Amino acid sequence: MSRFITPLCAALALAASVCTSPCLAKEPRTWTADNGNGTYTNPIFYDEFSDPDIIKVGDEFYLTGTTMHTMPGLPILRSKDLVNWHFVAYASPKLDLAPAFRLEDGKNVYGRGIWAPSFRYHKGKFYIFSNVNGYTTQLFTATDPAGPWTQTAMKRSFHDLSVLFDDDGKAYVIWGYDEVKLAQLNEDLSDIVPGSERVIIKKGSGMGEGSHFYKIDGKYFIISAWYNDRMRMPAARADRPEGPYEVNPAISIDEDFGLHEGYRLANNKVPPFTVQPPNKAPNGRVSLHQGGVVQTPLGEWWGFSMMDYNSVGRLVNLSPVTWNDGWPYFGLPGNLGRTPRTWVKPKTAAPTQPHAPYQRSDGFSGAALQPLWQWNHVPDNSRWSLTERPGSLRLHSLPAKNLWEAKNTLTQRAIGPDSSATAVLDLKGLQPGDVAGLALFGRPYSWLGVEQTADGRQVVLFDEQTGEHSRVPLKAERVWLRVDGDFISERAKFSYSVDGKSFAPIGQERAMVFQLLTFQGMRYGLFNFNTAGAAGGFADFDAIDIHEPHPAGLMRPIPFGKQIQLTDAPSTILSGAFAVRDMKLGRVALSRNGQFLTVDKDARLTLQSGQPGPAQSLQWIETPNGDLVLMSLVTHRFIRIDPKTGAITADSPGPNSGGSDGSRFVWKLK
Repeated sequence: MSRFITPLCAALALAASVCTSPCLAKEPRTWTADNGNGTYTNPIFYDEFSDPDIIKVGDEFYLTGTTMHTMPGLPILRSKDLVNWHFVAYASPKLDLAPAFRLEDGKNVYGRGIWAPSFRYHKGKFYIFSNVNGYTTQLFTATDPAGPWTQTAMKRSFHDLSVLFDDDGKAYVIWGYDEVKLAQLNEDLSDIVPGSERVIIKKGSGMGEGSHFYKIDGKYFIISAWYNDRMRMPAARADRPEGPYEVNPAISIDEDFGLHEGYRLANNKVPPFTVQPPNKAPNGRVSLHQGGVVQTPLGEWWGFSMMDYNSVGRLVNLSPVTWNDGWPYFGLPGNLGRTPRTWVKPKTAAPTQPHAPYQRSDGFSGAALQPLWQWNHVPDNSRWSLTERPGSLRLHSLPAKNLWEAKNTLTQRAIGPDSSATAVLDLKGLQPGDVAGLALFGRPYSWLGVEQTADGRQVVLFDEQTGEHSRVPLKAERVWLRVDGDFISERAKFSYSVDGKSFAPIGQERAMVFQLLTFQGMRYGLFNFNTAGAAGGFADFDAIDIHEPHPAGLMRPIPFGKQIQLTDAPSTILSGAFAVRDMKLGRVALSRNGQFLTVDKDARLTLQSGQPGPAQSLQWIETPNGDLVLMSLVTHRFIRIDPKTGAITADSPGPNSGGSDGSRFVWKLK
């Protein structure tokens, strides 16, 4: 079934009265964390946005994060409620410090570039301090987040730094791995004040990396990420910047929403790679980490962090914060350190509407690329165009041995939990040696494209892991190329079409892998390179469509007003049919024969008569793979059936990744 045929063209308001090229749906749907009922569901974005840092300026929030080797870098997003974000600008249009940043001289900066930025605002100016491997820390400044941004190089490099502008006018920087160092910055922020550098938290103290430095109610707080048996977020506090610091080993721990560790790449850097299979053991390897806290204009505290969602990448998550004994725990009062995947949105002075920061599909009819697009390394701007053939992205080929070395590959982040990318490619400009198409880019990568030889064309699927090519002769001058990615099972499959309607599979289904060679999740990419050792012809991409079967917080809507049965609940109280009553804010009350499932303060479950209230209200939440979990508003914990005794309580801190704790349910309509 095509998503590019004539009815969709008519739906798109184009300047031309007749649609002569493949067009996109009028209202493309993409993942939006806002559920439209006063709640949100993590992740805030279902595409990679790693190492997030958030600041509040007035009544608005601003966010940036790691972009590594992709250009432009350091995206700036703006929000009123921490859930719905708008794209503003990129602080770094390009980072061009050496030939490697341009994929020249056989060198590259994969897995390097811009990472772990510290975002700050002070006296009318925005600051982003960013690590760059092999170079000193780069400082980006602007008076308007929309730019222009000015880039300068500091005198030295600070690993995973965070900057604090103190009330007395001094600026401090902290940095380090395992140990934490502090120094005072000089007035122009180019270097540290001589003699001010010191270790403030020694190695082995429980603090890690990715630090975020704050001053809250007169105390100094550092929040970091650390892996010690399990992934966690420790925190430290002191009365002075230089300490001494008291360390709390975990203000968030073990929160993976029930997602297990997927395919992992071992340390070898050349194919064939050693790919480790998924591991469902609840080992705490993918849990929330590397983030900080922010206070809203109405006084609420919220935590932000990233989580390794396997091959789709590291995703941003939002957590309610509960202050307890002077520490900002991620989670609710009854379940400190654990974040509900679905919860009530932050309070705002005015309502906010569901909104995603990016449009993912692109008909290439605008004057510029959609802001989601990023080039793989610095592009050669003389070799691509949106105007040479209006309504198309034209990529002129440049010589390269393979996709890894190909310049001017245009990428966007793949999006979960599942999505497909379909690119429409006009082939008339290809020359012998040209290879153009659609990539699933990561390590190992795969691509589906067209190879042009002197004898004709072939549709080719290439798998870097095996080195295998699947080939089909091609007579057409236009082809539709598709990749379907399921980022829960982490499997991808490819297909192609010559009419945009009927798609033929090609090659074998393959695994998608989380890896740290590029330090990025999987990406969809458009490419054209020439294997004959010279510049070749051009490829015209008429459109790309990103389709998401599940663009909202629930794969299945809550069955309000209907009868359901929990199919894997073989217990007296949970077996049989329940009527589902809407308790607002994504909560349900479950009734049977006029009695409601009730949770008491000791986490015991009974059936009681009367009108439902908080004791009968359960937050309806899905795990990433679609299993149902029910969180009590009394205990802030989840209903579970003890696998050994069969006892039913609402005391589970959250579903574990192995699915062995009895807190997951499958439901069906009765």
